[in-house]
Amino acid sequence: MPTLADVIAVLEARYDPGLAEPWDSIGLVCGDPDVAVRRVLFAVDPVASTIEEAIEARADLLVTHHPLFLSGVHGVPASDPKGRLVHRLISAGCGLFVAHTNADRARPGVSDALAAAVGLVETDPLEPADTTPLDKIIAFVPTEAAQLVVDALSEAGAGAIGDYSRAAFLNAGIGTFIPGPGANPVIGAVGCVEEVAENRIEMVLPRSRRAAVVEALCAAHPFEEPAYNIVGLASLPSTRQGIGRIGALEQPQSLREFAAHVADGLPATACGVRIAGDPDKEIRTVAVCGGSGGSLIETARSAGADAFLTSDLRHHVVSESRENSGLALLDATHWATEWPWLPAAARLLRRDLSDAMIEVIVSARRTDPWNAALQATSTQEAPDGGGQLW
Repeated sequence: MPTLADVIAVLEARYDPGLAEPWDSIGLVCGDPDVAVRRVLFAVDPVASTIEEAIEARADLLVTHHPLFLSGVHGVPASDPKGRLVHRLISAGCGLFVAHTNADRARPGVSDALAAAVGLVETDPLEPADTTPLDKIIAFVPTEAAQLVVDALSEAGAGAIGDYSRAAFLNAGIGTFIPGPGANPVIGAVGCVEEVAENRIEMVLPRSRRAAVVEALCAAHPFEEPAYNIVGLASLPSTRQGIGRIGALEQPQSLREFAAHVADGLPATACGVRIAGDPDKEIRTVAVCGGSGGSLIETARSAGADAFLTSDLRHHVVSESRENSGLALLDATHWATEWPWLPAAARLLRRDLSDAMIEVIVSARRTDPWNAALQATSTQEAPDGGGQLW
C-alpha cells in the first residue's frame, strides 16, 4: 500500500513544482506523509462540497487544481472559513495536495486535457516555458565501477531526458595522478605516478538536484577524491511544456459548428460558452488555455490561431480583439475549462500506481460559482441583432 509520500512523489514527477509560478501555493497543504493511501479524489476546487465529498468517499487524499491558500497565513483557526476546512480534513484523516500552475505548464497538463476535449490534434505549447535549468555532471570513474556510479547518479535525479531515464554517455580513457603525502589511495602509492583505466561519464540533471547528485557521486565512487566537474547548461524554450496549447482540428469547421462541439465537450454550466466572432468563419487552427487566458489573446493571434478558447475574458479585451483582428474568441467558465484535467490526471495516477491497491476517483460536484443565468426577456432587439442565440 503506497504512503501519502509515495503518491506525492508520483504527482510531483508529473507536475514538477519547479514549473509553478513564484506566487503560487502548491504541494501538500495537510496530511501525514507516512499514512497509507487507499483512495484519492481529484477536484478543481478545495471547497466545502468537495471536501465533504472526499470524506464521504473515505478518500485518504484530495488533489485539487486550485490552491486553498494563495497568500501566507499565520494560523488556521476553525473559526476561519478556510481554517475550518483544514480542521475538517485533518479530523477525517484526509490529506490535501494542490497542483496549480505547475499542472497548467506540465505536459500532459490542464490545457492538454482541454485540447483533447474539443478535438485538437498535434498540439504544441501556446506560450512555451523555459526549460527547467539544467546542469551536466562530468565524472571520471574506474571502468569496473562505472555502471554502479551511473545507477547512483540516476537515483539521485540525473540522467532524465524527456521520457527516458538513466541516460548517460560513457567514454573510455586513461586517468593519471600522483597521490600526495596525506592521501589514502584506493589504487596506487603515495608519491608514485598511477594510471587507471577509467570511463568519462556525462549526465544531465536539474540544477535543483546538483547537491544531491554530487553527494551520490562521492558516496558511490571508489576513490576518496572523485574527479568531476559540473557545467551549467543554457535554458531554451520548451517544446513540450508551457501555458496553453495550439493545434489543429481534424476537419475544418465553421465557428458555429466548433462552438457547438466545445459546448458538447465541456461539462454543462449555467453560463455555457460565449462566442465572439463571425459564426460562419472557417476554423482550422485553435488555441486553448484552461482557466484565465485573456493575456494570451495576442499570442494566439500571432501564432496563427483562427479561434481561441479560454475563460474569464473581459469586455474591453474582447472588444479590442474584435476590432483589430479576425480571431474568434470562445469564453467558457473557468471551472469548465479546467475540469477535463481531472479524469485525465486520474487516469495517469492509476497508471503510475498500477502495481498498488489504490482507487482514484473524480469529483462529481460542480463547483462553478455561477449557478444560474437568465436571458433578457425584452422583445426589443439590438440594432444589429446582437445577443442572438445560435
